[in-house]
Amino acid sequence: MIGCGNMGGAMLRRWVASGVLAGDQVYVVNRADRVLPEGVGQGRDLPGGVLPDAVILAMKPQQIDDVASRFAARLAGVPVLVSILAGVEEAPLAARFDAGAIIRAMPNLPVAIGKGVVALDSASADAPARADVAALMAPLGLVEWVAAAQFDAVTALAGSGPAFLYRFIDALAVAGVAQGLPEAQAERLALATVEGAGLLAAAAEVGPGALADQVASPGGSTRRGLDVLDEANALEMLLSETIAAATRRNAEMAAAARG
Repeated sequence: MIGCGNMGGAMLRRWVASGVLAGDQVYVVNRADRVLPEGVGQGRDLPGGVLPDAVILAMKPQQIDDVASRFAARLAGVPVLVSILAGVEEAPLAARFDAGAIIRAMPNLPVAIGKGVVALDSASADAPARADVAALMAPLGLVEWVAAAQFDAVTALAGSGPAFLYRFIDALAVAGVAQGLPEAQAERLALATVEGAGLLAAAAEVGPGALADQVASPGGSTRRGLDVLDEANALEMLLSETIAAATRRNAEMAAAARG
């Protein structure tokens, strides 16, 4: 693994905790030592010996040229290259790294507890490589193969989505405080409400919209609140603009990576 920031570290800890990888099967190349799962090696340079079965690029996207200049020649012929670099498409990766298969992966932060989403895309990976990488990602949460043209949108929805939900939880608590609740209590209530509602929605046989209608009695307080969110599709429009902005930024980063 080259780079091991928040996302790479979350993935690595989950892999080792789940048993899908043993610590001594992983070596991390990073700028400075950090706390890693037991057995994981780390250093400033690639370890000696034979090529690894796979390399995972987990540094910042803007570091790709520096990493390629330092390591690409020595990694030539690696069977699988997995990249979690936001906005860097397969073609720019292939132009810099000689790998048997290149697979883009977009995880989100809840992979740390095995409840994340990992989107995958590859034009070069054969069926065995795709199966191996999907199996590696399985302990992290929901794994979905997506079309390359949809990757920016998936990144905006699932990759950035947790940040948007955290803002919603915070806003829900702030709204409770505005109605007289103590701040700490409002935060606890908002967090528990979202956690429980999410678990229920995941297990339900109907969609979230139908669940909202089940909660809302005609003429009741929930319906009155939903009327505010539904007026002129206010909530839907806000989230559509949010996802669109993130998607556009992903496309801009992809264009920059293409040079």
